[in-house]
Amino acid sequence: MGTVLAFDFGEKRIGVATGETMLCSAHPLTTIHAESNEDRFAAIGKLVAEWQPEQLVVGLPTHADGTPHEMTRLATKFGERLARRFNLPVSFADERLTSLDAEARLRETGRNSKSAKPLLDAVAAQLILQTWFESPHHVIPTQPSA
Repeated sequence: MGTVLAFDFGEKRIGVATGETMLCSAHPLTTIHAESNEDRFAAIGKLVAEWQPEQLVVGLPTHADGTPHEMTRLATKFGERLARRFNLPVSFADERLTSLDAEARLRETGRNSKSAKPLLDAVAAQLILQTWFESPHHVIPTQPSA
């Protein structure tokens, strides 16, 4: 495979991370702040054109016990729209507690809440992608030996 873009979907902001399947490592990329869906998808389109991903991953929010709620439906709809618009495979990854984990990681770097806020969603997307890389459903294709 190759490059993967991951999204932490929110109604106000969308965090984005990138990673490489061969390295199984994720990095925060940016946060999209756009009012309209058209502007959001235009910004995502620029990222897709720049990074040329082979796979997209969307964080799937659920209650702590794994049951779905309204944001689960919205994130699923977002993922379906990504797949249709960019003709790329979309996977979903459990995103329970990623925002709390992202906040904790940013605090560890000495950032206060105000300075961490612009990075929070991108770091949450990074954690979503790292979860996907580490999941048993993610399989790295083996390379033939030389």
